[in-house]
Amino acid sequence: MNTAIEFPPLLTGVAVPGDPWAAALVSARKDGDPGSVFYAVDETTMRVALLLAPEQALERAIGVSFAVTLGFNDALGALAPPEVALHFEWPDKLRINGAVCGQLLAKASTTDPKAEPDWLVLGLNVPVVATNDAPGATPDETSLHAEGCGDILVPDLIEAWGGHMMNWLHIYLTEGFEPLHRDWLTKVHGRDDGTFIGLDELGGLLQKRDDGTQIRPLTELLEQP
Repeated sequence: MNTAIEFPPLLTGVAVPGDPWAAALVSARKDGDPGSVFYAVDETTMRVALLLAPEQALERAIGVSFAVTLGFNDALGALAPPEVALHFEWPDKLRINGAVCGQLLAKASTTDPKAEPDWLVLGLNVPVVATNDAPGATPDETSLHAEGCGDILVPDLIEAWGGHMMNWLHIYLTEGFEPLHRDWLTKVHGRDDGTFIGLDELGGLLQKRDDGTQIRPLTELLEQP
């Protein structure tokens, strides 16, 4: 498999033989270069991790996670057949044709929503080819190839994601969170479940409850230290 992946300016690809998520966290804790994209040389799963150095409070910086998933949406749209439907399940799931097909990961140097983190790492794991012990074994899990995307190769998907994600990252940095908020909502899963109200201005989930409206902050996405 060709592992040479081209990334747009301001992103630096770092191929790793093991887990890109773990490699990105090690780099982050050693003052690694923001804009580094760690990715796995893997034929079955798209695994990427992006290292960032936000200059705003964590509760706002975490909104950049929408650029990661919207970038994947655009990449898949460019490579997959038109009948393949992708939706987002707040805060971290990707669904293809209704079944779970991938997960967003996030970890920062702090979990204090008001603090400015030294670093923020965002990851994306998407099963491309189902294996015996991988998603696709249960009705609510699938892989891209199982959903009619048999021509998609992992390197092509990562390369397309890098370009589209960078476009959304530019929008986030120049126009703020609102454009990402708006486009993400057009792809949301669970809008008709009776409890979904929407998202707040920071990407938090608004849910209807018997005792009123519950607000779940997007920082729930973060792994704990």
